[in-house]
Amino acid sequence: MELIDKQELPVIPAKRYFTIGEVAALCLVKPHVLRYWEAEFPQLKPVKRAGNRRYYQYDEIILVRQIKNLLYEQGYTIGGARLKMAERNASSTKERSSSKNNPLADIVKDLDNLIKSL
Repeated sequence: MELIDKQELPVIPAKRYFTIGEVAALCLVKPHVLRYWEAEFPQLKPVKRAGNRRYYQYDEIILVRQIKNLLYEQGYTIGGARLKMAERNASSTKERSSSKNNPLADIVKDLDNLIKSL
């Protein structure tokens, strides 16, 4: 499911950290909007360094773009977008816990298959 219309948003350069001004330009929102979203969305936590300056990473820019899509394009309220983001986090956590990297999940599947074969 593609959440972002890539034609209208600038390409994210290959950098490790981005200032709030750079993120605002990449996501086409104003810096005060980003600061507000930080207070409203617990997933959005940029690194704060000397002088309390915010530095965003690539994943946080993607998150900002998803939030923007939910609010501006899909018409969610702040509360609705917060719930939607929480649902996405819960489902991705559930997928990771049931992935092949989880040896306990493999054992449970093997035991279920063994019980079914008896």
